[in-house]
Amino acid sequence: MGEIINKEDRYKLGQRVIWITIILNIILSVLKVVIGIISNSNAMLADGIHSISDVGSSLGIIVGLFIAKKPEDLEHQYGHEKAETIATFLLSVLLIAVGLNIGYNSIKLIFSGGAEVPGIAAIWAAIISIVVKEIQYRISLRAGKKINSDVLIADAWHHRSDALSSIAALVGILGARLGYSFLDPVAGVLVSIIVVKVGVEIFVKGTNELMDESLEEEKLIKIVNAVMTHTGVKTVNDIKARKHGSMAYVDIEIAVDPDITVSQGHDIAEDVEAIVYERIENIKSVLVHVNPCCIDKDDCKICTEKVSTFVEKALRDND
Repeated sequence: MGEIINKEDRYKLGQRVIWITIILNIILSVLKVVIGIISNSNAMLADGIHSISDVGSSLGIIVGLFIAKKPEDLEHQYGHEKAETIATFLLSVLLIAVGLNIGYNSIKLIFSGGAEVPGIAAIWAAIISIVVKEIQYRISLRAGKKINSDVLIADAWHHRSDALSSIAALVGILGARLGYSFLDPVAGVLVSIIVVKVGVEIFVKGTNELMDESLEEEKLIKIVNAVMTHTGVKTVNDIKARKHGSMAYVDIEIAVDPDITVSQGHDIAEDVEAIVYERIENIKSVLVHVNPCCIDKDDCKICTEKVSTFVEKALRDND
């Protein structure tokens, strides 16, 4: 996960990066659409439409980041971080729709035989687009990792898909100018495939998060191993975690000596909570459930039946 950063600073950094990309995308989209029309390049026109969609998706991301930074309230007691996930999900749907539309128009042009030889200006527009989009990708990816924002990281890959589509457009334009006019709309089809592929990948990621996707296995194993170092913890019965936008919730069950006091059990639970916060970044809440340990008894139901398969694997690997 990314660096620990407060919500307000996180929002400001995300907003600043998005506004930079919006301004660049407006300039790029106007440039590519105009040159695409003037130079008769279907590939460049398709690439320009793709860039226009970036502006709309970026505005949606700003709204998502703004909502995500709001504190908990009575109607949303777990916070608003999933607004980012929803923004990611909507971004993916927009990408898929734009990609399919580009592909449909390009295929029609291939079969109609109406492709024309694009002008040289389309070549320069494609080169400029590749450079600018790669810069946007690097800026957005760096910021997304810093503030642990899936929606910014998704937007970064959106920019990378733009750069790849511009490369496809450039190849198609060069091929068309060399006498293979059909290559320009073929490049448009390649652009659409790239856009749809990225959209589907982001869609799957957003859907998984909306369905409470777990933290990565290595992070859960790291937590289990760290908790097992506490002298008061006899074993870890179970652990579950779910992503919540840029944050995550962790639920963990531990077994302790059944003869200690409630206060001692509470202190151990607080220590376990602190261990989780210390080992894994961007954890919003940790819930620790304490079980009485009967690990020395053959008929122990808690320590034999309640231990999850995942925890058994983690403990076995740690032996």
